[in-house]
Amino acid sequence: MTWRDTLPAVRGKLLRDEPLAPFTWFRVGGAAEALFIPADPEDLAAFLKVLDPAVPVTVLGVGSNVIVRDGGVEGVVIRLAGRPFAGITTEGDRITAGAGALDAMVAKASAKAGLAGLEFYAGIPGTIGGALTMNAGCYGAETKDVLVSAWGLTRAGERVDYALSDFGYTYRHSEAPADILWIEAVYRGTPDDPAAVAARISEITARRETTQPIREKTGGSTFKNPPGHSSWKLVDDAGWRGKPHGGAKFSELHSNFMINFDDASAADIEGLGEAVRADVLAKAGVQLEWEIKRIGRAG
Repeated sequence: MTWRDTLPAVRGKLLRDEPLAPFTWFRVGGAAEALFIPADPEDLAAFLKVLDPAVPVTVLGVGSNVIVRDGGVEGVVIRLAGRPFAGITTEGDRITAGAGALDAMVAKASAKAGLAGLEFYAGIPGTIGGALTMNAGCYGAETKDVLVSAWGLTRAGERVDYALSDFGYTYRHSEAPADILWIEAVYRGTPDDPAAVAARISEITARRETTQPIREKTGGSTFKNPPGHSSWKLVDDAGWRGKPHGGAKFSELHSNFMINFDDASAADIEGLGEAVRADVLAKAGVQLEWEIKRIGRAG
């Protein structure tokens, strides 16, 4: 008997050997030993409280900023999906959003409520849970600029509450424990004309559509920007824009975005990133750091 034979009863969906590729933007990768889609936060907390502490837990959002390796993911993958995890409400200058809510939908809700400051979320292809984890940002703004507080569950299923200062945010990094499963966040916006906020969101959306390969099988930005450098330029100067590596390449449209253009494997995509990191280090003396998360076992 293995740990998968003694998993607790749940109200949500609990699937074994479930392929994860359909849940990711790259459309690559192996299966989860177990995939849990909880019915609501209470279902998730109850599950975590009785799950063997030795079993690894991985949270998968909308799959926009992740490479699932070809060998699949050990333990339980948890996907926060559906209304109980994606709700968005506004009251006064506050916006409350579930961890499964799309960043872009939070931006739209802020515009409807006449609250400025969250327009940049329209340019981030992820969920609030991921934004909290990595201090997501773009176009000169970051999560730390508008976040008030958040709460989540520990690996043991206990609730924890964090104020902005508790996160210790820096560029694309949080000091919060990596095993917290974020459930909900509260943001503060600045009152503004709804039409003006919506217009700025439209500008960001249009800019993203013309400068990023959003209609391809892609991820978010591949590498963080090193101090004093732009990752896309380092990749470009090293000659990797549009250069195939197996079925993957860096986009001709934006050379910090990898795309699966020809039935790539996860190994093709991650291997491309590592080849570029080595080449840029050799040619420019700059160490690129991954912004895309890589999870699971090699095939």
